[in-house]
Amino acid sequence: MSTLPALLLDRAGTQGTATILRKKDRGIWQAITWSQLAERVRAIGLGLVEAGVGPGVVAGILAETGPDWIAADLAIQGAGGIALGLAPTDPGEPTAVTLAASGCRLLFVENEEQLDKVLQMRAACPALQRIVIMDMKGLRDFSDPMCESLEAFSARNVARPEAWARSVGTIDPGSIAILTATSGTSEEPRLVALSHANLATQIAHAAALTGQGAADERLGFLPLSLAVERVFGLYVALSCGTISNLVESAETVPENLQEVRPTVMFAIPRIWQKLHATMTMSAGGATWIQRHLFNWAMAQAAPRAEGRRLGALAVLADRLVLAPVRAAIGLDRARLAFVGGTPVSDELVRWFQTLGVDLRQVYGTTECGGVASVSPAGDHRAGSVGVPVPWGELALSPAGEVWLRGPHVCAGLWQDGALVPATDEVGWLHTGDLGRLDGGQLVLAGRQGEALTMADGREVLPAGFESRVKLSPFIADAVLVGHGRESLACLVILEFDAVEKWAQDRNVPFTSTVSLVRTSDVQGLISAELRAWAPDMVLAAFHILPARIEPEDPEVTPAMRLRRHLVLNKYQHLIDDMYRAA
Repeated sequence: MSTLPALLLDRAGTQGTATILRKKDRGIWQAITWSQLAERVRAIGLGLVEAGVGPGVVAGILAETGPDWIAADLAIQGAGGIALGLAPTDPGEPTAVTLAASGCRLLFVENEEQLDKVLQMRAACPALQRIVIMDMKGLRDFSDPMCESLEAFSARNVARPEAWARSVGTIDPGSIAILTATSGTSEEPRLVALSHANLATQIAHAAALTGQGAADERLGFLPLSLAVERVFGLYVALSCGTISNLVESAETVPENLQEVRPTVMFAIPRIWQKLHATMTMSAGGATWIQRHLFNWAMAQAAPRAEGRRLGALAVLADRLVLAPVRAAIGLDRARLAFVGGTPVSDELVRWFQTLGVDLRQVYGTTECGGVASVSPAGDHRAGSVGVPVPWGELALSPAGEVWLRGPHVCAGLWQDGALVPATDEVGWLHTGDLGRLDGGQLVLAGRQGEALTMADGREVLPAGFESRVKLSPFIADAVLVGHGRESLACLVILEFDAVEKWAQDRNVPFTSTVSLVRTSDVQGLISAELRAWAPDMVLAAFHILPARIEPEDPEVTPAMRLRRHLVLNKYQHLIDDMYRAA
């Protein structure tokens, strides 16, 4: 595969009637074939060519995951342009910063909500010349010389297939294909530039590693602004012919999971934690004998998490108890299950492996297209994020920083319309992640700059504690604090649905989330959960934040990972109060 648009044209010609995407619309899954996708891409692409999008020109997409996002992405690349993926949950200011820094000239927006966001900030984006609106609902009387509908934009030059094939055929594999922003968990986000050659390397090798094929199906629900979802998820699926089922919304993921029953599943830790919490809470509400059977079956299947074969009794327990549980959540067909994007606890991985879902960790950075190591089947080690991918190199600096090198590492960073190096003079990407190698597997310890230096000089890395306590069905997230202090403490974000149900089942009176977190019952619950999941960590105090953190909040990334520096800045007064009261 030289480029994704070339792959699309080839598949449309040889497998045109085969389904490659499905999108649920008004309760019904609608199939999209290779030919239909190619036709949509061609129509949008010819509109882009007429609009002046070509080599070196940046065009962006600000929308939720959907067929038009995918078509616009491939159309931009096919026109020779650079496709910028923007997080739809980001508020206006960071979106404006990214648009301005990229030099984006043309922007696809999903709907009225995203259009309003862009119109309010377009003065800060001097390069932006055109806005194309995918969904015109509510905009019938709207008029702006810079804006037009996607249907009008893509209706031009539809009778010029040869022009589109010619454009796709002249793409330089070494040219930049996409721009994607880093997560910004510990610093300001940076724009990463991945070339067609970078993508081709990562896609081909990742496809061979996973062994996906046309008989597989996956669930697409993460934002395509995430490099790991865009490359390891969508692009690998396109290369393999795996059907991507695009969910209705983040809220319908559990329902859609049960409907699709994917054979391939990649999700961020937050999704796996929610599934774990749901099953844990369901077990808590089951009858005594149901709980006893489930716990007995999990105990029998425990050797599976160690990569050992199950005995006859364990096989029976799996068939009678655990298999129906997997079917109930939609994971009974899953032969490939991956977790990545943020740190995850060993306990979570082992729990799913014991259940019979071979959950394997993926580690990577935006700068390498999302994948730098993958856990081998049946060989999960404590703290490991797998074996470095064989198509790249991985080394550790003297200080323990993870360095990456190879053809999958990005062409550079995009600053003010130009490439700047992302690697050192000999090609190493300095990731900022800290780790060690254990028997050839990478074990992560945290990120540079996140270590808490205590008043007595001790250094504490918060990642291990934070990933462990999130296994509690009542804790959505936690932030360990204590830099410069004599003791450790933490901020806790509740899994509010679970805590509210727990409180209602016990007749704990509350009228709001604020009153809920202030009850002595909930305070006692969270205190016990922190001790249970992190018994080795001595905390002087904890404080429960009284509000949910939503995907559109600036304190979280599109992968629902907390941006520590923003959380600490926002809640510094609560941290000070917590220590004063301790």
